[in-house]
This record gives sequence, structure tokens and C-alpha cells, in this order.
Amino acid sequence: MSVAWWAWAAVMLGVAAMLAIDLFLHRDNHVIGFREAAVWSGLWITAGLLFGAVLWWWQGGEAAGTYFAGYLIEKALSIDNVFVFALIFTAFAVPPALQHKVLFWGVIGALVFRLAFIFVGVELLETFFWTAYLFGAFLVYTGYKLAFRHGEQPPPDRNPVVRLVRRVIPTDPRYHGARFFTRTGRGRVATLLFVVLIAVEATDLIFAIDSVAAILAITTSTFIVWTANAFAILGLRSLYFCLAGLLRRFVHLHYGLAVLLAFAGVKLILSETPVGKLPIPLTLGVIVVTIGVSIAWSLVATRAAGTAEAAAGSDGDRMPPAAAGHGYVSEKQQQMSPSSGSTSRSS
Repeated sequence: MSVAWWAWAAVMLGVAAMLAIDLFLHRDNHVIGFREAAVWSGLWITAGLLFGAVLWWWQGGEAAGTYFAGYLIEKALSIDNVFVFALIFTAFAVPPALQHKVLFWGVIGALVFRLAFIFVGVELLETFFWTAYLFGAFLVYTGYKLAFRHGEQPPPDRNPVVRLVRRVIPTDPRYHGARFFTRTGRGRVATLLFVVLIAVEATDLIFAIDSVAAILAITTSTFIVWTANAFAILGLRSLYFCLAGLLRRFVHLHYGLAVLLAFAGVKLILSETPVGKLPIPLTLGVIVVTIGVSIAWSLVATRAAGTAEAAAGSDGDRMPPAAAGHGYVSEKQQQMSPSSGSTSRSS
């Protein structure tokens, strides 16, 4: 599917406009409650669905079906990002009011990095057919790791990129309001909030590899791949604030995500065999059923815990526990929190 430059320009301007509106409305760095996050999630999902409808009108049902398949798989995989974001925010004791700002700039970085990954990945697949086997095997292996080695991520403060930043850039181990950089007696230094942003960007780079490879198994149209990624990522912040308090109940979701990754890998490998590309309706069906079953399985398995929480009484507009530095993260993981986090202050 070849797309004219003006279509790219229109999408880029649209995404920039939505990000600008989001930034303006959250310029006061207030704590995001569940209701506000739910409204924003609805708006972002509506935007993604409307773009699919426009694509259907403009390019036809096949292009729109491909977009929706890519959008769904990216949206599903983004839930796993939410788990890791909760871990990072807990480990660094990020104040709830600052979490949206970190995720906002993290999303911008994700859009840029994924655009680069997409063009490189498409070029490789179209130039060297055997890269489909490599990408496919990588996705199957990633699915296996997600299913059987879930939760083995190293502590965020031990991330090699974060440690490198702390060595290269003078860093103050405290929060200075919403600033990424500030001036101290040592001159201009990075704040702990900047270190958190780097941790978020570094982990998203890892997630970007398998998520981009997964959608390339569906299509190699750079326009569809990037727009599906973009609209899925744009709602990632509000999704975090919606789901952070529910993460403890999604105990079997990683199995569903593992199946989707393995399915994408097999699909990519089959595309370079006599079988060819699997039909889009089949792909959409597998994605919807897999996500639905894994979420339903999780909710049923944790129904007793959910009932106990409801009986204890919870404020629907209160900050989700995980977003406030608690929640699904284990006591051992909470103990990983850098001591500097406890000395956070605003400038």
C-alpha cells in the first residue's frame, strides 16, 4: 500500500495536535484520577477507531482490517508496558502528580523510535526474505519467555542505560518538582525525574522490538504499521492510570500476550512459505479471542480478591494503588526502591 506524502503529513499533524492538547490540559501536573483516565482512554480509543473508519473509506476494507488487527495487537501488548511502568514508578518512588509528565514525554520518544524501527524492519523484510524467519523465530521465543519467565525483569535502577546516564550526566538523586534538569551548587544537573524518564524510554525500546516485529507479521505497509502503533501508544498514559489498580487481577494476561506473539511469529514465517499470508479476518479473530479469554480467565481466577477489595470499600476516583507506588508490585520489588526516592521534594 503506497501512501502519498500528504497522508503522512496529515497524520503527523493530527498526532501532534492531540499531543499538544493533552499537554495543555495537563500542564498543572495534577494527579490523574480513575474517572479522568477513563474519559481520556475513551477519547484515544475513539480516535483510533475513527482513523480506521477513515482508512476503510479511503483505502478499502482490506487496509482497514489490517490496521485494526495491528491496532489490537499493539493495544494488547501495551498492557504489558503498564506492568513495567508501575514497577518503575514504584522503584523510584515517583510522586503521582509527576507520573503523567514522564509518560507523556516517554510516548513522544516511543513514537520516534518506533518509526525508525518500522522503516528498518520493512526494508529488511522486503530486501532479504530470510529475515522473516529470523523475526518469526524471535517472536516465538519472546512468546515463550513471556509465558514461562514472566516477571524476571531486572530492577529499573540497575538498567544499563540508566546506570550509564548517571555516570555520564551529573545527577541530583532527588525530585525538583516537575523539572528534568535544575541548577545546584555543582551547576546544571539532571534530576531523578530525568533518570525515571530514561528508564521508561529504555524499557520501551525493548518492548518496541517485539511489538513492531509482531505487527510486521500482519503487514509491511509502513503507513499502517506506524499509525497502528501511534494510536495504540497515544492512549498508553490514560490506560496506565485506568489499569494500574487492576493489574493484580490480570494474573493470566501474560499467557494471552505470549500466544499473540507466538502467533505473529508463526504468521510471519508462513508468509514466506507456500501457505502465504493468513487471512486478516482470521488474524483479527485470533487476537480478539485470545485477549478476551486471557482477561476473563484472570478475572475469574481473582474474583475472590476483587470481591474482598470491593467489600473493604474503594474510592473510584482515587489514584490507583500501583500508580501511587503500591499495587501489584511485590514487597521484594518495593524494597528495590532507591533510597534517594524517599527524599523527594519539589523545588
